[in-house]
Amino acid sequence: MQKIATKIFICASVAFAIVGMLMVLTTSPESDGPNVVLLKLLFATIIVILTSFALSVASKYLSSKS
Repeated sequence: MQKIATKIFICASVAFAIVGMLMVLTTSPESDGPNVVLLKLLFATIIVILTSFALSVASKYLSSKS
C-alpha cells in the first residue's frame, strides 16, 4: 500500500506543479482573479497530496509494527 500511495503522491505533486504554473501563466493583470476551474483543480490536487502522504506515512509505520 505504501508504494501505491507514494506513486499517487508523486503524480499529484506533478499535477499540482503543472496546474500551479498554468494559473500563473494564464492570469492576466486585467482579470479580476484566477481562473476558477484551475483554482478548483489546484485545491483538489492539494487534497490528494495530503491524503496520499498521510496514507504513505501511516502504512510505513503500521507495517513496521507488525
